[in-house]
Amino acid sequence: MLKTYNYPKFEYRRPPEIASGKTLKVPLVVVGAGPVGLAAALDLQQQGLPVLLLDEDDTVSIGSRGVCYAKRALEILDRYGVGDAVCAKGVSWNVGRTFFREEEVYNFNLVPEPDHHRPGMVNLQQYYLEEYLAASAAARPEIELRWRNKVVSVAQNGRTVTLKVETEDGFYTVETDWLIAADGARSPIRRMLGLEVEGKIFMDRFLIADVVMKAEFPSERWFWFDPPFHPGQSVLLHRQTDSVYRIDFQLGWDADPEQAKKPENVLPRIKAMLGDEREFELEWVSVYTFQCRRMGRFNHGNVIFIGDAAHQVSPFGARGANSGLQDADNLGWKLKLVISGLAPAALLDSYSEERIYAADENLLNSTRSTDFITPKSKVSRTFRNAVLGLAKDHAFGRALVNSGRLSVPAFLTTSSLNTPDCAGDAFSCRMVPGAPMDDAPVVENGVDGWLHNKVGQRFTALYFADDPQQLDAATIEALSSLSCGGIAVQPLVISRREGSVGGNIQHLVDARGVAARRYDAQPGTVYLLRPDQHVAARWRGLDVAKIKSAVAKATCNA
Repeated sequence: MLKTYNYPKFEYRRPPEIASGKTLKVPLVVVGAGPVGLAAALDLQQQGLPVLLLDEDDTVSIGSRGVCYAKRALEILDRYGVGDAVCAKGVSWNVGRTFFREEEVYNFNLVPEPDHHRPGMVNLQQYYLEEYLAASAAARPEIELRWRNKVVSVAQNGRTVTLKVETEDGFYTVETDWLIAADGARSPIRRMLGLEVEGKIFMDRFLIADVVMKAEFPSERWFWFDPPFHPGQSVLLHRQTDSVYRIDFQLGWDADPEQAKKPENVLPRIKAMLGDEREFELEWVSVYTFQCRRMGRFNHGNVIFIGDAAHQVSPFGARGANSGLQDADNLGWKLKLVISGLAPAALLDSYSEERIYAADENLLNSTRSTDFITPKSKVSRTFRNAVLGLAKDHAFGRALVNSGRLSVPAFLTTSSLNTPDCAGDAFSCRMVPGAPMDDAPVVENGVDGWLHNKVGQRFTALYFADDPQQLDAATIEALSSLSCGGIAVQPLVISRREGSVGGNIQHLVDARGVAARRYDAQPGTVYLLRPDQHVAARWRGLDVAKIKSAVAKATCNA
């Protein structure tokens, strides 16, 4: 166990089905209570769906796993009720620095502009995130958490999925309409269904050493190529909470993992980096290899895979958990509409389509990062070192440096759910159909807030106005009548001026014009946002028929 963290023990309860012998029938089961499975359960609960969550363990993840949570993930976590806790406990940072030998050759800022609620990254040990998510889930009666309940078999018949579950008191059976597999990279459910992941394993090994120490390192990401304290290899340093620092040492493929983890071999590496005079304690040591793989599709009948069960990437770039949280965010509203009969099952094909697009983007960036960090030939290493040598003084060299392209949300510009811009509707901003929406400071009823926290979990129509009190009756009536085939669309007026809007329409004040600037909005501009806060469509004028058509397209009802 760890010196800085006390692991919680979640209560096991004897399932009543063991005594009754009856099959438990539920609409939704999530298997795996890691960060992605917990996020999926919370997302579905917020959609108004009851969830049974099964996990074979009774605590959070053991040891050092995920560390970095990107701005988009933090915005999603806000909706699950844990964003504030993560940011309060974690270490926020925006700046990363790259060194070649002893010199800094490149740095970046993840959020170079002001007026964003969340930082570019927060570093926090994964067990804290799981603890916060588990507490949020346990507080919601619509989520039933069953710890130490292990799924040992899965079968589906085209209509339902049947699970056999093992506990210390015996076995019971669950029948569900939908099964969400969030059971990790080794996914037993994937294996039970005879499904595979495809990709590659990179021929290199890295040592993770979590170290407890008092140090003056800033809240930044530092990456070294060929440093004097670890010549010929790379090293990554991240500051975490509780005075814990994550250090990753590249070892090479020939390193013996068991020997590399022994304290007598780990301590000299750390002392060479930190100096003999600095006191520290080892918190956790492990050795890992890079994997970049994914399933061919993420939905198989009534079983849907998310997170590491569906795709795996190398840890440089923080694309694992961040991508998994976006999987949950993408899936929840679609499954809700399908279960409610408001959208066809084909909408779930778009989950696979969009998240495969995002996974391939992550895999490409992870593969490129790995190839740059671990060159496989003398020629590749010579090229890499030449790039690093040029980066200090030349912009084109800095553009080629790749110490791990950090997680960013996918711009789903090729999605079949998007409605393209109308001819003549010219925009000059990045909020294109398929883009994750930008945040901005806003005021509602005199209270400061953030645009991101005003939308989500439903379709929303942003209507940009100049003076809200001058909206005519026809516009107010149009904004109040946007629902499409039983799918509600919430109107939200954004203006530079204070005032009220008739028809009980929500109104936000964009006093400094940040939102208007980021959305290139003029009076009358309309954006249709999906429940997962991606742009579905945009127009220069309000047209109810066009909005309803875009909602139909975004829900596969067109």
